[in-house]
Formats: sequence, structure tokens, C-alpha cells
Amino acid sequence: MVGCNGKKGKIGIFTFLIFFIVKLSLLICLFIKLVLLHGVIFVPFIFMKFYFFDSFHSQMFLLKKIENPIRKFETFEATRTVKSPPLNIFFPFCISSYVYFGLTMANNSHEDVVLLPQAVEALISRICNEQEQPRLGYSTRQALAEVGEEASLRILEKIQRTEIRTTFDRFVMYMIRNDSNGNGSPQKRAKSAQLNSSPFSSPAKTCPLMMNSQGGDNVNVTTASVTPIQSSSVNANREGFSPQSVATPLLSSLTNVGREEVFSPQLAALGELEFRKAFLILSYIGQNKLEQVITADHIRSLKNLGMDEFEQEIWDSLGQCYARADRVKLLEGEGKTNEYHCHVQENGTYRFKGPYFERTRSHLQRVLGDDNVLSVKFETEGKSPLDSGCVGFKKVAKEGILVGLRRYRFFVFKSGGKEAKKKDRSTSPVKCYFVRFESNAAIDDGKEYVLSGKTVQEARSVFMHVHTLPSMAKYMARFSLILSKTMKLEVDFSNLKFNVIKDIPCTDKDKKPVYKDGKLCIHSDGTGYISEDLALKCPKDVFKGRIMNGANVEIGPIGALMGESPDTMQADSYCRVPPLLIQIRFFYEGYAVKGTLLVNKKLPSRTIQVRRSMVKVEPDSNLSNICTRNSLEVVTTSNQPKRASLSKYLIMLLSYGGVPDNFFMDILKNALEESQGAFSNKRTALRVALNRGGLDELLAAKMILSGIPLDESYLQYRMSIMLNEERKGLLSGKLPITDSYHLMGTVDPSGVLESDEVSIILDNGQISGKVLVYRHPGIHFGDVHILTARYVKELDEFVGDAKYAIFFPCNGPRSLADEMAGGDFDGDMFFVSKNPQLLDYFKVSEPWTENCTTPEGPSRRPSEFSDEELESELFESFLKTRFQPSYAMGVAADNWSAIMDRFLTVEDSNSSEKTLMKENLKKLIDLYYEALDASKTGKKVKVPEELRVALFPHYMERENSFKSTSILGKIYDHVKAYQEEVSRKEVRKLPFFNVEVSEECRSKWTALYEQYRKDMTYVLSSGNKEKNDAAADALYDKYKKELYGGAELVVRQRPMNQISEEAFAIYNICYDYAIKINDVGKCGFAWKVAGSALLNLHVLGLDEKTLSCAPSVLKELFS
Repeated sequence: MVGCNGKKGKIGIFTFLIFFIVKLSLLICLFIKLVLLHGVIFVPFIFMKFYFFDSFHSQMFLLKKIENPIRKFETFEATRTVKSPPLNIFFPFCISSYVYFGLTMANNSHEDVVLLPQAVEALISRICNEQEQPRLGYSTRQALAEVGEEASLRILEKIQRTEIRTTFDRFVMYMIRNDSNGNGSPQKRAKSAQLNSSPFSSPAKTCPLMMNSQGGDNVNVTTASVTPIQSSSVNANREGFSPQSVATPLLSSLTNVGREEVFSPQLAALGELEFRKAFLILSYIGQNKLEQVITADHIRSLKNLGMDEFEQEIWDSLGQCYARADRVKLLEGEGKTNEYHCHVQENGTYRFKGPYFERTRSHLQRVLGDDNVLSVKFETEGKSPLDSGCVGFKKVAKEGILVGLRRYRFFVFKSGGKEAKKKDRSTSPVKCYFVRFESNAAIDDGKEYVLSGKTVQEARSVFMHVHTLPSMAKYMARFSLILSKTMKLEVDFSNLKFNVIKDIPCTDKDKKPVYKDGKLCIHSDGTGYISEDLALKCPKDVFKGRIMNGANVEIGPIGALMGESPDTMQADSYCRVPPLLIQIRFFYEGYAVKGTLLVNKKLPSRTIQVRRSMVKVEPDSNLSNICTRNSLEVVTTSNQPKRASLSKYLIMLLSYGGVPDNFFMDILKNALEESQGAFSNKRTALRVALNRGGLDELLAAKMILSGIPLDESYLQYRMSIMLNEERKGLLSGKLPITDSYHLMGTVDPSGVLESDEVSIILDNGQISGKVLVYRHPGIHFGDVHILTARYVKELDEFVGDAKYAIFFPCNGPRSLADEMAGGDFDGDMFFVSKNPQLLDYFKVSEPWTENCTTPEGPSRRPSEFSDEELESELFESFLKTRFQPSYAMGVAADNWSAIMDRFLTVEDSNSSEKTLMKENLKKLIDLYYEALDASKTGKKVKVPEELRVALFPHYMERENSFKSTSILGKIYDHVKAYQEEVSRKEVRKLPFFNVEVSEECRSKWTALYEQYRKDMTYVLSSGNKEKNDAAADALYDKYKKELYGGAELVVRQRPMNQISEEAFAIYNICYDYAIKINDVGKCGFAWKVAGSALLNLHVLGLDEKTLSCAPSVLKELFS
């Protein structure tokens, strides 16, 4: 035994000595090799690295993998400029080198990431991509940080112009040594080395990134802090995470080949899922940490499920436990847009919601893809976060938002425009979007991405050269054009003839150009031309990026190959007569163009001509290395006008112009009598149900069309709600008026019209005679014009048979559109009426002339900022827009309404009170029009206290009010008397549905209905209507699946006889409960869950067949 142990001891010592000698010989060989290659002694450094892997298995693991590196080393030796002895002689050196580099890479995760200036990082990324080089190692990046930004750029620019014959790292180190006499000062080097010191990261901390760099250093991530929800909670304070600032490069989404994952298994599994599924998991875990609520194996087990099944599984296991009020309604199908939401709190934490379904898409979403765009809502409770400096919000903007293993960064925001006048400060019309720049998710590996390797500024240049704008005030106002909801037309830009043409100047009686404040006045502001062949590609009836008649137009073959969705239209065969006017957003080679294009049959094919006034962003001729995404986007077309209505502003202006109160009251009484017929007249009921179909997904319309009697309890209840909604419009002065239209405007291309003439094309061609023309939201006495409509034969040569627009003259000293609340032709709609009574009564006033009272503040050009300064300035601008919105427009409009109400009721026209009121009205009008354009001019408009009133008319429903006797007060009082009381409808069953069912069936749905009531009580407890509606829809879907075995009757998975019996049971159980508590609203469950089955049964009971019909066709027939 002793001898045996002694033998083992000798063998152990002998083995130790052998490996010690091998290790020492390797170090000596490596020392010699590195002296030859680098001229630097690395022995201590290598010694530490080698001994860090102190186990025999770790060391031999490296030695076993030398075969391929040796082959690569042979190639390296053959191409190296300074030759060392042949490889076959210095074979140990190969092993040594490989051990050195292998140890270096294996030990990367223990080194800090060196943050370099944004320009340096961008240039490194470009060199790597152009010359197919791996990213720089830690020591090289550290050396670049020490020499400073200026010297680094000088070195890298030289390298970019030279073919790299060795390695990128070696070339950089060589250039740094030879650039020691450059211009980099110690001060600059110190500043560059401390770039990671900022209010958003601690310089003493490691700077790990949630991404990998192609062929570069591995990055250390603390797995305990990388769950999206929990990491968001820690983002503002956590020790283990301090990501790149916007001054660092935005690297492409890259692979994990040859790397060891350093994030949690759950995140790795999440990164393997389709993004929509991954996001749904993050949405349904609420404020919880991913690792605490689900395992990696569970995530992977769901990978191959269909989306509906996946959602149900995640809801059952996570959503109903952690996010009960946030269930989403998933809709499959082409052409549907998914919106992903992120809610950020003041402390920098965030959580996700969605995805939500949208029917339209923006240019931003189309270029990047839905899943690469994140809608971000910054939320606060109590006082404005601006008071505390918005530290948490700014940190999120600086670091970006982590969605699993993807990073999204601040990109664009859009002010609410006219919506901003709303006083509800709990919500905001300001929209903010972050977009993806980086990803470490497996699902993104190897995929092309348009923003790969780009800085934020370079990324914005993919859409337009927005940096060329003259002021910061216009920067986001123009860049946010990419957020317009549009439809893309497929255009071959290689053959496109694009011209910027001059605007038509306003001229005086001597035909000389008219200038105002040194600026040329023009007639053609915002409108250009498009050739007929291109106009034919555009469908008719487009409104805010959607085809309103529901036509399903196939995309062209090129668009299909490019993965375009059906909102990309190739419609040559669809529209034989093109739309007369097309409101567009046009992005072309750095240009950003906004306005309307008039079809022009005289133009050569494939031609677009835009006026100089339409060009919102000019291209940068020096920016040739960024390829912009060209696109012709349609917002709206000139469509067949629907029934027009008056507005409260127009009613007050018409009243001022001499239209008597009886004229408006007669219109109101007719409208109320017609609406009341909805309870007895099927045609009227169907019209109301179709117009208000968004309130119940057309359920009431379906009930009427299926033969359900109009006196059915729940149908009467729904009709009452819809009629009250219609009457809300009447309360605010939206009175339907005959012989009136809303038409898109443009300028006369023939030049025939005189300064007081227009040409109007309707269904049957051009019309003639006097017309009243107004542009909303005008509030000046002279914003309403009486003009002469005339037939212009020359127009046919330009537009052919195209219809629906109003043409204004291009003669005279001022544009008629400008006379109406400062309008133009970039898509503005004009109210046009040929109502004979209205024309007889109304007397026109002098038009409005601009009288600016608010000076423009100083503004630097965007090009004068550094990239980091620009991002900071833009986000500051967003925060002010979001949390310090200007309510000047709303305040001016409300005070104008209050004073105008009194002005119309004071009988003595010569009184000093009326004179003072008129002067105040004019001042408020000027402020109102300035506030309309404040987002583009940068003006800070304020309404002074002397123009503010203490009391408002009672119809404005304010606390401090007076009883108004004006026409708007009379309208309000008359409509209020007609308001329908919806809660006292008697509940009765239809005999057809009052049938007996089996006890088993009744028991099943009695229990389910009781559970539904409990679930709905919980759902409605959130107090947020948007949340409530979404959660309620999801709850109804749950019980639909219980009934049908699928989402609806048409995709049922259960026998029809079982569905029919259970539908009868649901109807009777719900109605019995509603009768018991005398609440007709409780009948809704039966129709929202079993409605399809009940209606199908009712039609079968009538022994009739159903006809398929698009809702838009019905609206057209019954409007």
C-alpha cells in the first residue's frame, strides 16, 4: 500500500515536471515570436493570461484547436510585409501565438469595454465592413482612446484608404506608433479616455453591452440584471450596466458564432423566438423579472406554436397572473401593422405593452419593419418631471431601451398639432419613437438590417437629409413626416423624371411680383403635378393611408419579392380614371417633399414635378455615402365628398355675416326628427348603425341586416347609445347641410380663372354659379368667401375625367387660400356650399391679414451641433413638448368663442363694449393663427391675461359659465331636450330565441357566465378606458373560443348542433339575469360572444340566405 502510494507520488511529480517544462517552453517560444512580430516584450502579460487557465484541461483545450489557426497563420506569413523565419521552423511559435490570442479572446469577458467617440466608432465599423475585418480588440481600442479623437480619426482615415494586408489590430498599432508626433495633445487624450464619464454612467464601472460585435471582443453582461422589465427598473441605478451613450457607434445586429453567451438562458431562449412572440411574453410578465416567472425550456417549447395558441398559452401561464388588464387582441393577416409600446416611468424603469393591431403603416415602419419601431410613452404622476431635471428619462434616452436582447434608441417624435389644445393633461398627443440599432438575439443573426453600422444621424439620413434645415424648430417638424400614415406606391425610381419647378408668384395690377416681409407671395403653395401613368398607380378613395371602400389590391411582383405588404400598391388595372389630386409624402435622394400632386395629362410619362414650396428638406450634395430610401407615399386622395356639416366656428361667422338663427334651427330640427326615426325605420336605423359602427364593431348593423326586429331590447339599447353619439355632434354645432361639400384644393393649371373665381369638379363635372367657400379652422370674419364657380374648358386637357376638387386662381395680389386662415394647397380641405338660402343671407367681410405679435426666438442650425449635442437638444425639445405643451391655440380659441358669443348677442352695434370686444377678437385671432404654426416656427405664443375671460357660455360646459342666448346656446338647449335615457329600456326576450336547452348545457354556461361577471368586474377596475376596452375584448374572445372552438363561427372547431344549443343557452341565461336586475346592458354578453351563431340561426329561421356585402358599400347606399 505504501509502495503503491509512493509510486503514484513519483508519477504525479513526474507529470507535473513535464507539463511545467512544456508550459515554460511555450512561454519562451511565444516571447521570441512576439519580439519578432511586435517588437514589444509581453512576457509578464502572457504569463498571467496563461496561468489564468490553471487547469490542464483548459490549457489543452486551446492546444487541441491549433489546426485551422496554423493554416491561417501560413497565409498570414505569406502576405506579411516583414517576414519572420519560415513557419515550419518556428512551429512552436504558431502554437504560442495561438495560445496567446486564444487566451486573450477567452479572457475578454473580464475586461472593460472601451468607449470611443461616435465618429471613431462609426469609422471603425465602416472599415470592418468594407475590408471584412474583425472588430478591434481591447488593447487597440485602449490605445485609440489614449491618443484622442482627432488622432484616432486621422489614423483610421489613412487605414480606410489602404488595403489591410496583415490584421486590423496590428495595422492600427503600427500607425499609432508612427503617429506619435501627431497633433494629439495630452489634454485631448485625457478627454477621450474619459468619454464614458457622464451623468448616465459611472466611469468606475464596467461598461457591458447587450450585444456582440462581429469578430470582436466578447462583452460581459451581468445576467442578474438583463431581464427587460427588471433591467429597466435597474437602468437608472444598477451597477452592472452602463451602456453606450449616443456618442458611441450604433453597431449592426451580429452573430454569436464562436462565443459563449453571457446573458441568462431565458433571454437567450427569448432571442430565438419570432419577435412578436418574444414581445408578448415581455408584455405579459408585467413588472416581473423574466428569470423569475418562466424557464428557458418553457420558452423554447412554445416556439413552434401558432400565434393564437401561443397567446393563449402565455396568457394562461403569465398574463392573467401579472398583466390581467393588458391582454391584447391578436389579428392575423397580410397588410396588418403591429405596434409595440413601451411605457417609461420617471425613475427610468419601463415595461412593455402590446403588440397592438393597426390598419395603417408609416414610412418609418415600412423601411425598418414593424418590430424595429417602438412607440414610447413617457409617463409621470403629479408635478412635471422637468422640475427635477428628468434624470430618469434622459438616462433612458442616452442608454436606449432593451427589449430582450435588442436595443432601441431615441429617433423621432411628433407633436400633437391641433390635438395639443386638449386640456386633459393625463394623456398626451405627443408621439415618441425609438428604433432598433443593435441586437444580440439569435433570430436576428445574419439578417440584413438597414441601420447596421450607422450612427443616429446617419440613420436619419436614410430617410432624408434633415441636417440641412436652417433651424432646430423645423428639425423634428420636418423629420416627423416619416410618421404620417401612408400607402406606398410602387415606382421605378431609375426611370423617374423628377423636377423641382418654380412657384407661381402673386402679382399686383402691374403684373409685378408681390413681397411680404421680404418673402415672395405665391399662389401655388404646396401643389405640383404628376403624370397620368403614375397617377393611375394610385387607388381611389384613399384616406389617411387606407382605401376606404375596402378594396383588396394586390401588390406588384417587385414589391412582393421585396417583402412589401399589401399597402404597397400596384394598381394600374384598378383605376382607369386616376384620382384628380393626391396628397403625398415624397422621399427622394435626400429630399423630403410634402403637398399635393395634380394629375397632368400633358406631362411625359414617369414624371413628377414639385414646387419649390413643397420641398421641406433639401439634399446634402456632400453626403454621398448614405443611400436614402426613396418612396412615393400617399396620404389621401381627392375623394367623392360625403354629406357635409357646419361647425361651431362657421356657424358663428355665418351668424355674424347675417344668417338668421331660424336657418340653423330648421336644419337642427330636421336632423333630430330624422335620427328619431332610427327606432322605427330600418333604413334610418341602418344608416346610424353604419355611421357609428366603430362603437360595437357593426353589431347593431348586423342585427338589423339579419332581420332582428327594431324593438328588440338590446338593439334598441345600442341604437340609443349611437343616437346620443350622433347628437353630441349636433350639440357642438355639426349640423348637416344640403348642397354642401368638403373638397381638396389646388391651383388652376390653365391660368384662366380670375382672382374671384374658382372651378369645382363634382360627380357630373364642373359646376357654375355662386358658392360659399370656407377653410376650417378659420375664426376671422373674412375667412368666409363668396366666389363664382365657372366652367374652364382648358382644365379637361390637364385632368381629363378625374373628379372632386376645387381649383383656385393663380391671378391677383394674394392667394385665396391664404386669405382663409393662412391656408395652402398641401392637402387642405375647403367647405364649399351652393345652398341658395345660405348664399342669399350671407354678407362677406374683409379678409384676414397677418399681424404678427410674437417674435421668433434665436435658433441654431442643426449642423452647428455635434452629434451628441444634437441628440441632447432633440430630446430636451421632446421633453418640453411632452411636459410643457403650449395650450395657446386652445386658450385663444376658447376665449374667442366666449367673446364672440357675447359679441353676437349685444344689440347696440355702436356701443363701446362691442367696439372693445371686436378689438380683442382681432388680437385673439392673430394669436390663434400664430399658435397654429408654432411647432414649425418655434414661436412661444402666450395669451395675455387681458384677453382672457372669467365666464364661458354654458354650452362650453365649464364650471364658470353664463347662460348664452346666441345661436350656439339655442342649439345646445334644443338638443339636450332630445337626449335619450338609455338605462330604462325594458328587457324582453324574442320568442324565437326563448327555447329550452339541456340541463347540462345550461349548467355549463351558467357557471361560465358567473365567472365572466367576476372577470369583467376585475377588468373594469383599472379605471383606464383604453385598457378596459382591450381587456374586455380579450375576455370576450376567451368565451368565443369556448363556444366555437375558434375565434369566430366561420372558423369553428365544434359541431354546429352543439354551438346552436349553447348559443340559445347563453341568450336565455343573459336575458334572465338582465330581467332580474332590470339592466338591458347585461344582454351584451350574449350578442358579443354568441352573436354570430344567434344571427345565423335567425336567418335560417326566416328560411332565407345571407348576402355578402362590404360595409363601405352599405354606407355609400345609405348615407
